[in-house]
Amino acid sequence: MKRWRPGDRRETSATMVRVDQAGEYGATRIYAGQLAVMGDRTEAARAIAGMANQEARHQRFFDAMAVRRGVRPTALQPLWNVAGFALGAATAAIGPEAAMACTVAIETEIDLHYQDQIERLGDGDPELADAVAEFRAEEVEHRDSALAAGAEQAPAYPLLTGAIRLGCRIAIGLSKRI
Repeated sequence: MKRWRPGDRRETSATMVRVDQAGEYGATRIYAGQLAVMGDRTEAARAIAGMANQEARHQRFFDAMAVRRGVRPTALQPLWNVAGFALGAATAAIGPEAAMACTVAIETEIDLHYQDQIERLGDGDPELADAVAEFRAEEVEHRDSALAAGAEQAPAYPLLTGAIRLGCRIAIGLSKRI
């Protein structure tokens, strides 16, 4: 578990629930944007639809937990609605490999984010820690499936995934605080 030092911001369980709910909501919007462009007739679209269903389940869990625990959602949710859909639609418009590259980028950051949360939670909040561990495993599956589907063949893959990963880290940081 990371040791707290003076000047560090303590990340509470409530903050974790808020940012996780925002992230899962954003993921559902990304997949909605991709499916709006791709339709449902390709193998990539069917894979994305399956991932979207899991993300929706994650979101429902965090929505319910936020209500039970009295955690306010991020004030940026309307922005994540638009930004997520736009990111999904833009990557799908580039092509199925770019849509998969988007998944690789997002899920790489979420894997790191959830692992950090698991370490910070320790034994302090078993309900949240168990959910985060379960969802992290599914996010890693999404990343691995996207790699197997040709994500690395996307145009400008390193630039595309690097930009999306940076955006994801910014969104996480903002959702923790706003």
